Amino acid sequence: MGEKLVYITRKEHFNAAHKLYNPKWSEEENEAVFGKCANANWHGHNFDLFVTVKGVPNEDTGFIMDLKGLRDLINEHVIDLLDHKNINMDVAFMKGKMASIENLAIGIWEQLEPHLKNCQLHRVKLWETHNNYVEYFGEEA
Repeated sequence: MGEKLVYITRKEHFNAAHKLYNPKWSEEENEAVFGKCANANWHGHNFDLFVTVKGVPNEDTGFIMDLKGLRDLINEHVIDLLDHKNINMDVAFMKGKMASIENLAIGIWEQLEPHLKNCQLHRVKLWETHNNYVEYFGEEA
């Protein structure tokens, strides 16, 4: 019988502001595409972030990864950079990118993946509103 692959998820929370606005477009085009999200004075969200890692449990600990360690990685490389920040202006890993939740999820993946040991990043799930969330699995089209 082979080793068992297990998935485990850590949830974190942060608050951040952003604006969806394409500087190549007119005000009218931005308003038509992004609506209220193109507000000149920004808008904010209470984000919930779910980070799922996968791996084979360690024989001695039973862990894929210590969840306190995962919490610390998420806080150091993501939450501390995003919480109570303006995503468009204050977040280095989002510079030059449209501050959509899709791009933010990709950016979060890229912030976390290099720091994981003995497991793999499986999914970044980012809830922006009660009705809207994005999932990213590190896949390319």
